Amino acid sequence: MIIKAERVDKGRVVALLCLSFSENLSVGYLVGTGKGRRLRLRRLMAYAFEVCFRFGEVWLSEGKQGCALVLYPHLKGFSLRVFWMDLNLVFGVVGLLRLSQVLRREKLLAARHRDNPFYYLWFIGVNPWVQRQGIGTLMLREFIADAELAGMPVYLETSVVSNLVWYEKFGFRVYDELDFGYRLFFLKKVLAGSAIMFYFLLRMTTISCLCMYLILKCTY
Repeated sequence: MIIKAERVDKGRVVALLCLSFSENLSVGYLVGTGKGRRLRLRRLMAYAFEVCFRFGEVWLSEGKQGCALVLYPHLKGFSLRVFWMDLNLVFGVVGLLRLSQVLRREKLLAARHRDNPFYYLWFIGVNPWVQRQGIGTLMLREFIADAELAGMPVYLETSVVSNLVWYEKFGFRVYDELDFGYRLFFLKKVLAGSAIMFYFLLRMTTISCLCMYLILKCTY
């Protein structure tokens, strides 16, 4: 079972994400190396929490040992608050010297999200001390069920090659890959609900056409 995080859970979520992604190559590309890295990592995760809390969902496992951050990009519009958050990300995490390369990366990522609207699974992490106990699997399964109700595809990226098999077990497929000095894989899952809805609409259209044909035939 997963539960929606409240604002009071922010510290817990940020701590879990820092533990889970401290050595992640994709996250490392954003926060850089050297002095202050741990602080930049915390700021990045705090930023992700705020964005998803406002324009998506933040989930916690029942025992609060795992978390998932989901973003609905179509809901994220411009506001002074968003501008201020992005500005803090630039100066507090990325830095001006690396800004152009990070912006280029984000542009390349956005160009590969071809559906709108869609679910974007930004982060899913479990406390390393309790990994391999099925917490992440349970969270991903329930998240997919939630996305299926909305009938929207799910996108995510991972730089962890060993995670590809895990995602593929849930029906995700790799549809693209980029090299940023590390391999970043793009995965997508078209949910069964979307296919069912398409089939339903197709059937309804066929039935409507048939009914119209019979009405016209009877009229003439």
